[in-house]
Amino acid sequence: MHAIVCIKQVPDTTEVKIDPERGTLIRDGVPSIINPFDTYAIEEALRLREKFGGKVTVITMGPPQAINALKEAVAMGADEAILLSDPAFAGADTWATAYTLSRAIRKIGEFDVIFCGRQAIDGDTGQTGPGIATQLQINQLTYVCKISSIDFEKKQIEVERLVEEGREVVRSTLPCLITVVKDINQPRYPTILGIRKAQKAQIPTWTAKDLDVDPRFIGLEGSPTRVVKIATPPPRAGKCEIIQGESVEVQADLLAEKLIAEKIIV
Repeated sequence: MHAIVCIKQVPDTTEVKIDPERGTLIRDGVPSIINPFDTYAIEEALRLREKFGGKVTVITMGPPQAINALKEAVAMGADEAILLSDPAFAGADTWATAYTLSRAIRKIGEFDVIFCGRQAIDGDTGQTGPGIATQLQINQLTYVCKISSIDFEKKQIEVERLVEEGREVVRSTLPCLITVVKDINQPRYPTILGIRKAQKAQIPTWTAKDLDVDPRFIGLEGSPTRVVKIATPPPRAGKCEIIQGESVEVQADLLAEKLIAEKIIV
């Protein structure tokens, strides 16, 4: 069993700043963490390895500092980690990111399942996981809250998807890509031995030259979507009127009359 987990390092703050010229996030000097949804993806991959054996490989695309996220994944129990980092990758939208990650996965080789978090908390699009599946031409199972069964010999999997109407049972062949929701498990904390392993881990960095990528499809120039303009919406203006009356009942009657006059109630 070989599970690949795609993770993202995201800003650990709500005060995200945008580069007005490039329309991309400013990450320099901002504390970062593993995207919370991705920790559930790591945990589910580790549980499969504990049950069936095999290995877990974690990959991410980002600046050099993203190696800290990979080391945290190794501390949790991942066997291998790979960083995709190159100035040519900078500014990529979800399409270009999915393309680059898919090329890295092709280089890694054979796998049974790819795990991703349902979405990243900085972009909130939920598009990268399905984009990877499309690039690799494999099935995608999104918003998975439970893996009901999996058979690596028969190449079959059955999962439950969390949908608006409830839960949906879906079957698929392997290999496939799964995006997970928080209901699927409870991520573990890194152990002392895991932290020591992560500190000693030699994590390779792959650049554009290491991957079979078309330069037209990576980074900002290869992104079909762009942030054209950023603006802060004007603050809401409101009025407050205090209704005076001899009693609460009188005040209530006056309020009702005003609401009827404004056609808020009938």
